Amino acid sequence: MYYHDSRLQYPVRVTEPDPAFARSLQQAIGGVEGEIRVCMQYFFQAWNNRAPNNKYRDMLLHTATEEISHIEMLATAVAMNLEKAPTHLQEEGAADKLVGAVMGGDRPRQAIEGMIHKQILSAGLGAMPIDSDGVPFDMSHIYASGNIAADMTANIAAESTGRVLAVRLYNQAHDEGMRDLLSFLIARDTMHQNQWLSVIEELGGFQAQFPIPNSFPQAMENQEFNYSYFVTSTDGTYPEGRWTNGQSIDGKGEFKPHQVEPMGEEPVLGPARPDSGNQKEQMG
Repeated sequence: MYYHDSRLQYPVRVTEPDPAFARSLQQAIGGVEGEIRVCMQYFFQAWNNRAPNNKYRDMLLHTATEEISHIEMLATAVAMNLEKAPTHLQEEGAADKLVGAVMGGDRPRQAIEGMIHKQILSAGLGAMPIDSDGVPFDMSHIYASGNIAADMTANIAAESTGRVLAVRLYNQAHDEGMRDLLSFLIARDTMHQNQWLSVIEELGGFQAQFPIPNSFPQAMENQEFNYSYFVTSTDGTYPEGRWTNGQSIDGKGEFKPHQVEPMGEEPVLGPARPDSGNQKEQMG
């Protein structure tokens, strides 16, 4: 069960509405790095969680619910930034530099068929569950494996790319209200990165959790190649680093370079079936 408070989690202020920036903000809502993605990811991870102790499920639900608030704030910011967007081609604003930039530079009349026009027609100058190119978020980037360590690792990556996006938006913003909002969201990304790392640490750290899943006996995997860095260059050169020498990060093996050579045969498939629709020469 969820409850709603009509007040925003954090203030959203826009002094100078900017339709071009509204388009950029859409990436933080419906982009692959955006808030819809992490919100749904954390919800499904929580709903799929199986463990004797349900505190990780509860923790994920708290954070997933927080992410709804982030979507709400960003949607409000998009709507506020669209207040100067022209609602028809005859408006003076349709030709100015600000709106022209988002609608196609020197061709606002043709480019108005793009994303901002869609937001006028379909959302009444409001936000939509789309990215900055107008592509709807389709949930294909939701990672909820049911494995707590795999999910936490995916969450670290999600919050990292989300923070990168928020920083880029902060650097792009010229409105102090928008910078203040993004400063808050960047801070929350910092917390969430540390939060997911803390779960892995509490579970025993990387050495205890990796390789994932740690429930599969490593004695059953191929011992010759489980810590080999495959060198695929024809001359045998490779970039030496932490991944080529010394103890593996999980503490259970030794890194070593391995020049790969074909170990299998060239595949030869059987002839095509008579009913396959292939050429008769393929049927042997």
